[in-house]
Amino acid sequence: MPLALYTFGIFAKPADDPANAGFHDLNDPILASVSQAKGFIARSGYASDGDGPSWGPEVYPRFYQETGDGWSPATLSLWEDMESLFAFTYFGLHAAAFKRGREWFQKPEWPPLVMWWHGETAYPIWAEGVRRHEQLHDNGPTPTAFNFKTAFDETGAPCVLDKTRIRALDART
Repeated sequence: MPLALYTFGIFAKPADDPANAGFHDLNDPILASVSQAKGFIARSGYASDGDGPSWGPEVYPRFYQETGDGWSPATLSLWEDMESLFAFTYFGLHAAAFKRGREWFQKPEWPPLVMWWHGETAYPIWAEGVRRHEQLHDNGPTPTAFNFKTAFDETGAPCVLDKTRIRALDART
């Protein structure tokens, strides 16, 4: 069963502000690198960008604040397992960008990401990612909406990530 991931953030300044140049410079290389990442299955494009098929209408959680940009950084993707996703997130180019997030994004009062095991044959849609993101914020981690710190396996049992496997995945990146 694939692992679904939804991420969400809000820029601290308008999207086209020079303060966000580093984010924009890294965005395309990171999106290119994700397609090569071990364990990556697929990601939704953005209908507004023509960046591949969008998995349903793009929507944002209730935390979204319109600042005149008409959008906010968010992703929706599928992965084979948590270790692959963790290795991509916290090592390599994405990790370098992740460390700079405070330069670009508001300090969130919401979870930066939510994961869930996606048992459907169709791709998850943006609205499902938003629903699970808000569920994680409102109720804390559960088998239907969780994070790396409090994770659950496909059966709904609490689990911990395999650090040896993460190190091996990082070595291959």
